[in-house]
Amino acid sequence: MRIAIVGGGPGGLYLAALMKQLDPGHEITVWERNAPDDTFGFGVVFSDETLGGIENADTVVHDAMESRFARWTDIDIEFDGHPFTVGGQGFAAMARKDLLHILQERAAELGVTVHYRTLAPDVDELRLSYDLVVAADGINSAVRTKYADAFVPSLDQRTNKYMWLGTDRVFEAFQFLVKQTGFGTMQIHGYPFSDDGSTFIVEMAEDVWRKAGLDSTEGIQFPPGVSDEESVARIREIFADELADHNLLTNNSRWLNFTTVRNERWHHHNVVLLGDAAHTAHFSIGSGTKLAMEDALALAACLHEHPTVDEALTAYETERRPVVESTQRAAQASLEWFENIGRYADQDPAQFCFNLLTRSRRITFDNLKDRDPGFADLIERGFAEAQGAAESAPAMFQPFSIGGLELKNRIVVSPMDMYSAVDGVPDDFHIVHLGSKALGGAGLVMTEMVCVSPEGRITPGCTGLWNDTQREAWTRVTSFVHERSTAKIGLQLGHSGRKGSTRLMWEGIDEPLVEGNWEVVGPSPLAYGKGCHTPREMTRADMDAVVADFVSAARRGADAGFDLLEVHAAHGYLLSSFLSPIANRRTDEYGGDLSNRLRFPLEVFDAVRSAFPVDRPVTVRISATDWAPDGNTEHDAVEIARAFVAHGAAAVDVSSGQVTKDEKPAYGRSYQTPFADRIRHEVAAPAGAAVIAVGAISSYDDVNSILLAGRADLCALGRTHLYNPQWTLQAAAEQEYRGPGADWPAQFAAGRRKPPTSRTDAVRPRLALLRETPRDAVHLRWTPGRAAE
Repeated sequence: MRIAIVGGGPGGLYLAALMKQLDPGHEITVWERNAPDDTFGFGVVFSDETLGGIENADTVVHDAMESRFARWTDIDIEFDGHPFTVGGQGFAAMARKDLLHILQERAAELGVTVHYRTLAPDVDELRLSYDLVVAADGINSAVRTKYADAFVPSLDQRTNKYMWLGTDRVFEAFQFLVKQTGFGTMQIHGYPFSDDGSTFIVEMAEDVWRKAGLDSTEGIQFPPGVSDEESVARIREIFADELADHNLLTNNSRWLNFTTVRNERWHHHNVVLLGDAAHTAHFSIGSGTKLAMEDALALAACLHEHPTVDEALTAYETERRPVVESTQRAAQASLEWFENIGRYADQDPAQFCFNLLTRSRRITFDNLKDRDPGFADLIERGFAEAQGAAESAPAMFQPFSIGGLELKNRIVVSPMDMYSAVDGVPDDFHIVHLGSKALGGAGLVMTEMVCVSPEGRITPGCTGLWNDTQREAWTRVTSFVHERSTAKIGLQLGHSGRKGSTRLMWEGIDEPLVEGNWEVVGPSPLAYGKGCHTPREMTRADMDAVVADFVSAARRGADAGFDLLEVHAAHGYLLSSFLSPIANRRTDEYGGDLSNRLRFPLEVFDAVRSAFPVDRPVTVRISATDWAPDGNTEHDAVEIARAFVAHGAAAVDVSSGQVTKDEKPAYGRSYQTPFADRIRHEVAAPAGAAVIAVGAISSYDDVNSILLAGRADLCALGRTHLYNPQWTLQAAAEQEYRGPGADWPAQFAAGRRKPPTSRTDAVRPRLALLRETPRDAVHLRWTPGRAAE
């Protein structure tokens, strides 16, 4: 093959070297606009997994890298003068210039042609004269820009300001230095990369940057290689204590805003993107160099394994995209956490430290417990003490009160529509469904959305509370829960709005009924999506009727014995559609700005709060974002939550989306938790209200991690409880917890010990005279000179 590579950074050079090894007959040419000794940045970090791949692919490159690595296992966090060290992690870093020299020498040794200080020919010309053109030309890729219609790039420039610096202070471990200044919170991301220096990245929110006067050079265009020395001098003053009389080092250092690069496609004909040209991930979670070298390894392998370029490039993208997207999701969570770091300034220092470590959701409490048991114990005990708990138990089994309602633990069975009622009446199925979840150990079991009127149903199979027959049927359910378990049971009340009169979920979700349909209403005559009902715009009389329906249902719910009532103002149903500008285009006092869109949902909430017993809490579920252009965002969600809390909501159940069929959610593990986190810190906690996190939370480790970090007060799990109704009790058994937070029904008590599944899980005889003491964390610090040893 004839291969043209645009860009002689680590990704491009590594690909060239790998392809030459696979077939010395390949003719490979690299164009690099900079000189071979030019490099920007200081250190690069690698994971053991990536290094294993490099070792398997090219031992010469790996061994040369290994001899230059700084290695350590600790993370040092200093939060406003409070130091913590967490061990057992494992890092390897080296100077970027050393890595480039290794790859340059390897490419030359293998016969790769590299043109330094040379711009690549026009990519159209390269496409015609080479079998493959690789765009490894970085975040500002000219190739990607030229073929933007094919690659469809998305460049998300973030708000925080950061500057990439170095220091001759050699850190012993990864450093997060979080400093409260008179201007706001600033942070340093630092790590050693050699015997002589460390990376020193300073980052802060834009408003902090301006308050500190660091914007004085804003608008100045610095030539390539020239650093912003005025800002550097100011940083040196602010972080004098952290530098401890050491120097700051510059290399093209100036203020930047991080840009997350994504592309809908990574290849177009015989042109392919690699590294930062294809994707970026925030520096707080990993190294762009690491990702670029992984790309190179995968691309080289796919080119070798497949008979045509097109097949190889398709395989490369198929193989790498899920890995990169997973990294980008973690990086997005991490960068957003640092953008909002000031939100956590009042946290207990140890909890802040745990919050920082688990920000991306890649590190969890169990990870830390395995790597540094002492630190994990400190966090768990601190959480228990902060709750005033008598015992140190897993966070999920610590008690909690919503308003005056005491729950034995922090697990909620999330509302899940079952579509299994006849004429709105729950039957034996609902007793078994909800009763099994109560027996399964959850602290609070929520009903599905119970509809306030026949016209407020989603489907003919939805339950209701618009008559006394339904009330009596619900009384059977609540009585079973109260008599047979120590769980509490909550009622979710709602009205379907424009999403009503549809088929049962398994017959066609959101598809209109063919027979037996009814008129649907909404704030405006706008359909939920293509093929859906167009609702009639509600009049004031319609609104009065709906308020009356909610009041009647709330009273029946109280009579039926429900411990808690949740007003459903999420997922595009009636109250949610009033809140969303996508569904609400009214021009009267119930449409327009957010305060007007809130007016009717708050009327309903106030009426329900007045109708439900004062000693029982009323909560609200909201959609924190519509996941669609021109819809509500997380910023709107804060104000929506603030309004409901001001009107007496004892808790905010934070979900998202389902307001329009055109939504594009950013799915992922615990993907909605950041919304709950923000609402808890900015709205709920200061007002004494609770926050419930929900959305792809499926393991007890994730639950404990969310609670210990202070991101939510309770966690609601839906599908997880469909998979295993006894999930909470099983989580107790697996964590070897026995206590009031997981009281087993007497009939189930024999199952408290996790049963053996094979001989490997059997009870073993004791064959040691002395018990092995629990291991401490591995604390390896970087000491200059060790690499040479």
